[in-house]
Amino acid sequence: MNPISSLDPEAIYATLADLVSINSVNPNYPGGPGEGALAEYVAQFLQENSIPYEIQPIGTGRPNVIARLEGRPGGRTLILEAHLDTASELGMEIPPFDPARKDGRMYGRGSCDIKGGLAAMMHALKAAHESSPPPNATVILVAAADEEYSFRGIVKFLEKGWHAHGAVVAEPTQLEIAVASKAAFRFRLRIAGRAAHSSKPHLGINAIVKMAKLIMAMEETFPPLFEKRRHPMVGCPTINVGIIKGGTQSNQVPDSCTIDVDRRMVPGETTSQVKQELTALSSSMKTRDPEFNVAMEQTIPDDYPLETAPSERVVQLANKVSQELGAPARLVAVPYSSDAGKLSHAAIPSIIMGPGNIDQAHAATEYVELEQVALAARAYYQLIMEF
Repeated sequence: MNPISSLDPEAIYATLADLVSINSVNPNYPGGPGEGALAEYVAQFLQENSIPYEIQPIGTGRPNVIARLEGRPGGRTLILEAHLDTASELGMEIPPFDPARKDGRMYGRGSCDIKGGLAAMMHALKAAHESSPPPNATVILVAAADEEYSFRGIVKFLEKGWHAHGAVVAEPTQLEIAVASKAAFRFRLRIAGRAAHSSKPHLGINAIVKMAKLIMAMEETFPPLFEKRRHPMVGCPTINVGIIKGGTQSNQVPDSCTIDVDRRMVPGETTSQVKQELTALSSSMKTRDPEFNVAMEQTIPDDYPLETAPSERVVQLANKVSQELGAPARLVAVPYSSDAGKLSHAAIPSIIMGPGNIDQAHAATEYVELEQVALAARAYYQLIMEF
């Protein structure tokens, strides 16, 4: 059998439907059961196709699944990576775990982010396993947990000191080749105040009011600074206050207020730099107001922007394969963060290349174009065989 002909689109779509039907919402979101059931499905697929794999726990019921397919002796190593977890299904306008196929699309939570890419990678690995002669590259497929919250899956994988000559991450890019991306730094700020009866607010310290001043200071201070750091591909850094909590009742001066903040870093920025800038802003406010007391807590592990040179083999080969298959042979940047930043930071040249449009990820009617999923499987297969 010609392995490339074994990349039957209908078989790939059936696997994708199975993946979507399994609820793998990250357990850090309301009601999310985690990645366990989906990891079992991936492991069973590998076992049925005699592909060696291991289960790497990152927490109770939350494993990575890591497959390894040996290539020719002395060849390079290529990592294919897709995450197992999804965003929450809350707010969806379609049945989230009832995969629906319509007008050349597959609908359901995770269909775009990132189960279309995962299904394509699974079948590409299967085809490479069936090939004779074997692929040039040794291939490591990483189905990672916890990408949607704090990246613990890829962090755990990299703790083993894996070495590879390139990596492809299947986040949705409509099969364009993303060589640059932002990174996420998430943190919580807490301001302490002093409680008092609302009829005598002067006896207390209103933590919400002080937090409001800090938010306004961030809005005034950072945008001009970000503009000076504009990256030619990914644009400016950004900052977003996503959650605010404070107070217990309206007739009491609140003694605490917290905000959860998402700061997106461009290539060239670091988490230590971001922390220093926040500390400097807080210190300047405390100089003007001695009762201004703020504490910062980082809520996810360090993340890193992606910037891969076009001269890297993984970029060059992805571009070649894309041209041959009629996929978009364009080098682009994406504004979101992914596991590619962590792989790149570990000295593994990485790209992001997957089926689907990021605008559909996490959407109320999430879907992926099936033709892109089938094309992705062929592209991944050729990358494996030629890498």
